[in-house]
Amino acid sequence: MTRRFTMLVFGVVMLLITAVGLVVVWSQHDDEKPVTILGTWTAEQADHFETVLRGFGIPFHYQGTAALREVLLSKVQAGDPPDIVIMPGLGELAEYAGRDLLEPLDKLYDPQEYEAPWMPPASSPGPVYWVPVKADLKSIVWYREGDTPPTSSAPLVSWCIGMGDDGTSGWPGTDWIEDLVLQGAGPDAYEKWALGKGKSKWWSGDSVRTAWEAWDGLLRQDPEAARRALLTDHRGEPGGKGLLFDDKRACGLEHQGSFALSLYETAAPRARLTDSAPLLPEGDGQVQAHEVTGDFAALLSDRPEARDLIEKLASKKGQQEWVDRGRVFSANRQVTPPDDAVRGEIARRLARGPRCLDASDVMAPAVRDAFYEAALLTVARAASGRNAGIGDLLRDVQKVQDAQSAQGGVAPRTVCSRK
Repeated sequence: MTRRFTMLVFGVVMLLITAVGLVVVWSQHDDEKPVTILGTWTAEQADHFETVLRGFGIPFHYQGTAALREVLLSKVQAGDPPDIVIMPGLGELAEYAGRDLLEPLDKLYDPQEYEAPWMPPASSPGPVYWVPVKADLKSIVWYREGDTPPTSSAPLVSWCIGMGDDGTSGWPGTDWIEDLVLQGAGPDAYEKWALGKGKSKWWSGDSVRTAWEAWDGLLRQDPEAARRALLTDHRGEPGGKGLLFDDKRACGLEHQGSFALSLYETAAPRARLTDSAPLLPEGDGQVQAHEVTGDFAALLSDRPEARDLIEKLASKKGQQEWVDRGRVFSANRQVTPPDDAVRGEIARRLARGPRCLDASDVMAPAVRDAFYEAALLTVARAASGRNAGIGDLLRDVQKVQDAQSAQGGVAPRTVCSRK
């Protein structure tokens, strides 16, 4: 074999080795596919969230949609679920956990940084399948700077109410009923109702029926206002500043969560808040507790990159960055609250109890949907002057509740904090 031929063979071998090396490198690159995340945040809030995620140094692909439940279900049924889903519906997440579709998160967050009702007590048995990555306060009423809110129940004409939404209509009405149950019956009864436990017929019991009748009575003060509420989106007109700052509306009070600040856009600095209890119909003004809601992250895959991303997002550092950049609120106890007066007050109310999770978020999806429908029917009947038929509506929801109870499954373990 000549030296020239030997060198030629050596060169070919080196090229083959190099080529194999390139294939290995590119294969490794292809294996590093981004973590897929499905959530409800869109537009500017999605941009802020993605900026926070980029700081973690983990490749990701985020999809925001108003039809979160439907999109998630279709992806799961197609065998292509996202690695992570972020959603408010704990009842829905509980169903996925009951089907063994969620991965435990017990070691991905610091239990000292979260407490009830956001997470079950550390002593509670069983794995944890979700962690809150955004929080919001309810049981509050918004009014405009310079106005003086009433100190007793306000008439319907005062209220800015919109029942519509892209994803699910009816929830603004269920928020009213939930708050009336919470302030009227207290956290213990509220929790049992939300979980469908203890008393067998909560939907037709005194606590829920009294609250429902109070809300129906408010709606019947003005059928035309009830009709407008039925046809109005809770966000107001596209490109507007929410219902409270809509110049075409004469209302001055809005029973809405802290996320309303994002709806008010440039008018947000002129928004002020007060506790809802004194303004609710037929209430005694006593604040029993605050209703709260959150967006919870759950893991549908066991990819290390996905676990790492949730761990970083739920950490004090990740939550602080999200609060500062996205101007949102956190359930993490170690996060420094915003420094402006209104946001600081929201954060302080979120940090103290008693607090109860949004009841419809905790309920099984079928019960939640029946609750939404019953709330919409109540508004529609008030708008038309027809008999409310509250007893029939509540019995129908109770039937759905009974059917779900018979099916069993994983349920959230904590709804209300006691301190």
